Amino acid sequence: MKWKLLERHPAYSGFFKVDVCRVKHDLYAGGEIEVRRELFHRGDAVAVLLYDPALDRVVMIEQFRIGALHDPDGPWLLEVVAGMVEAGESVTDVAKRECLEEAGLQVHAFDTIHSFYSSPGGCSERIHLLCGLVDSHQATGHHGIRHEGEDIRVRVLDYAEIETMLHSQRITSAMPIIALQWLQLNRERLRIESFVL
Repeated sequence: MKWKLLERHPAYSGFFKVDVCRVKHDLYAGGEIEVRRELFHRGDAVAVLLYDPALDRVVMIEQFRIGALHDPDGPWLLEVVAGMVEAGESVTDVAKRECLEEAGLQVHAFDTIHSFYSSPGGCSERIHLLCGLVDSHQATGHHGIRHEGEDIRVRVLDYAEIETMLHSQRITSAMPIIALQWLQLNRERLRIESFVL
């Protein structure tokens, strides 16, 4: 299958960027099609699920999210730590920085969960999702960078409470859902490995 970018021009350039693209690509049934699409550029992001295997606790963050403005339960969402990749940074660099900025935590070790596109129908963002092993005793308070408009509350939750929240659909953001479902599959391994160390 072949494709070709025929034209790309900027439609908006601010904190994020939007390009208007004209693309030609092959069709599965043969022939080709030409389409016009808007492409939203967010850049790559790193997200970290913070887990304490010794105490079987998950450290989440809660903050106001403009995309959930009209959510019936309000725009404060329970999420995992996350941040954008800046020039010259590795995924691990971003993960360490964001864990300190958003949760005030040092991470003992990282486990890769997955890398995926958040919404490839119109957005170029790729998310690198990790699990960070932490001491949840250190998780407390409010964090974030004030001049970036961040106001973040740290929440420490027992694993059983997290499972209840997942089943009752009280966690509504995609990254924590993916991360917590991964934790359901890998929790026992992480707990065994932490006791071996």
